[in-house]
Amino acid sequence: METVAPLWLWLVFSAFVLAALFVDFVVLKKQGAHEVGVKEALNWSLLWVGLSLVFNGLFWWAVRDTTGSTEIANTRALEFLAGYLIEKSLAVDNIFLFLMIFTYFSVPPAYQKRVLMIGIVGAIVLRTVMILVGGWLIAQFHWILYVFGAFLILTGIKMWWAADQESDLNDNPVLKLLHKVMPVSKFYDGEKFWTMQNGKRIATPLLMVVVMVGITDVIFAVDSIPAIFAVTNDPFIVLTSNIMAILGLRAMYFLLQAAAAKFHLLNYGLALILVFIGTKMVIVDFYKIPIVVSLAVVIGILVITMVWSAKTAPKITRRNT
Repeated sequence: METVAPLWLWLVFSAFVLAALFVDFVVLKKQGAHEVGVKEALNWSLLWVGLSLVFNGLFWWAVRDTTGSTEIANTRALEFLAGYLIEKSLAVDNIFLFLMIFTYFSVPPAYQKRVLMIGIVGAIVLRTVMILVGGWLIAQFHWILYVFGAFLILTGIKMWWAADQESDLNDNPVLKLLHKVMPVSKFYDGEKFWTMQNGKRIATPLLMVVVMVGITDVIFAVDSIPAIFAVTNDPFIVLTSNIMAILGLRAMYFLLQAAAAKFHLLNYGLALILVFIGTKMVIVDFYKIPIVVSLAVVIGILVITMVWSAKTAPKITRRNT
């Protein structure tokens, strides 16, 4: 697996991720459990997007300094931006499932922050492994791109037909299995995952929530990672764009949860994006779609879908009491 990123940039990125996790788990832990408001979520979302753009600028400079080519630097920076945007857009569907899980388990708003942060750490570890394995497979077996592409096309078609269907966690086989093998208390015990009941140590509903969030991320990683490989085969770009998007996932959740109903048609747009990306992978040996065109298509689909959703969103009428 070849990359244009110099070793020092790998070290800088690793140090940044560790510092971000340290701030969240150690420094911000002093705030205690609290409900994240829209203003706080917006500030954090803007911060993460800004940091991602700054990192992309640093990446552009490092590539130009290493290769001596502005053209290569521009191309790689656009690939990072496209990968970041694809992961961000696909994460919206992930957020809707998180909202459904939290609603099903009646998770107090003050506890949701910690659950999402643990889920993000698990996602970083999982996706790092999957990206390295995926990069190795593509380097060794070029035909695997066709497999990834066909999988994304089929996933997109399935998402389109299931876009207007509501999921029901009562029929979830994983949840049924967990209830069978793990005794769970009926009540939360703060942010604890285990509690004592009748002298026995049993799980709290919060542990079930963490497991379900983790499983949800595994399912979505299978879609999003091959999608970014359609943009670039550079493991550094795939990994960094993916993780930078994930680090801002929690803030984006709290920002979008109140307006989830206004994006009721977004799944149709995400389905089209998956089909487009899958097609791009399948025809890569016959025609390589320019990165600028790919970026424009993804942005165009998202904008059209979001505007369409906003215009057709059901209006909530308030009753005067």
